[in-house]
Amino acid sequence: MGIKTRFAPSPTGYLHLGNVWVAFLNWLWTRQNKGRIILRIEDIDQSRCRADYISAIKEDLSWLGLDWDEEPGHAYAYGEPIQSKRFSIYEGIKKRWEAEDSIYPCFCSRARIHDISSAPHLGENKPIYDGHCRNLSWSERGQTDKEPSWRIRMKKQEISFCDMFCGNQIKTLEEGKDDFIIFRADGAVSYQLAASADDGIMQVTHVFRGNDLLSSTFYQIYLLRKLGYQIPLYGHLPLLVDKYGIRLSKRQGGITIRELRANGKSPGEIIGRMLYWSGAVKTPLSVNARAALINIPFNTCTRLGSAYIVAE
Repeated sequence: MGIKTRFAPSPTGYLHLGNVWVAFLNWLWTRQNKGRIILRIEDIDQSRCRADYISAIKEDLSWLGLDWDEEPGHAYAYGEPIQSKRFSIYEGIKKRWEAEDSIYPCFCSRARIHDISSAPHLGENKPIYDGHCRNLSWSERGQTDKEPSWRIRMKKQEISFCDMFCGNQIKTLEEGKDDFIIFRADGAVSYQLAASADDGIMQVTHVFRGNDLLSSTFYQIYLLRKLGYQIPLYGHLPLLVDKYGIRLSKRQGGITIRELRANGKSPGEIIGRMLYWSGAVKTPLSVNARAALINIPFNTCTRLGSAYIVAE
């Protein structure tokens, strides 16, 4: 099986520099290694996602000179790479695990979960959950009409992996404490399950994303193993921050590709700036994507082991 990566934005707004930073480095590495790229739309939060943002994502990436091989609107062996059309897959996993008693219903309110996470505890690591609903009997489950969320019935195990940029990572997942949610009470699938299932089903071999998702990787590896899929290699990239150390986000003005384009920035200026941030070039010159692909080896991006990079 050859190399396959994915760029997986959520269509909740226009692409900004933080999104494109990941997309470009993913593209550069994959193309230089003769791999395929999936443009996968992660639109499980239907209340915030819009179809016009999906079109805008494609337009902005194309304007920058980035391409891909698989996209929504086309059917592949695994189906279509857009999560809103893959819900039956996630629901099938839920039903199978429910029958196996690998998951359990959780009736805890958000207020209770907040109180657990806010309470003082010995040691540095606070529990994610206290296992309150883990061993409820059938009669206890039937005492409420509330729709439950569904949690993984974690089995204690050590998860480790070597990140392409962050090095060796290790964590012990505990019973109860790490029983994370895979389906919310409103019926929505969790990011952890949807992303893991799709990476496995789509045979993704390498995952590039921001290092804010580094801690999620332990849970996703757990899910991939449980589902019986190959574990990808992970590369968690430094976050882009402004001069005050604040992470670039959609809430900040002037950093979407649409705004930069309207203000006269060219694709080459944006690509050149990202190469400069990565450490591949010493000055932020204008470089188009194709020229970067041919002339700038990915291994010259020497700053990708940083926790964050100031986007100046």
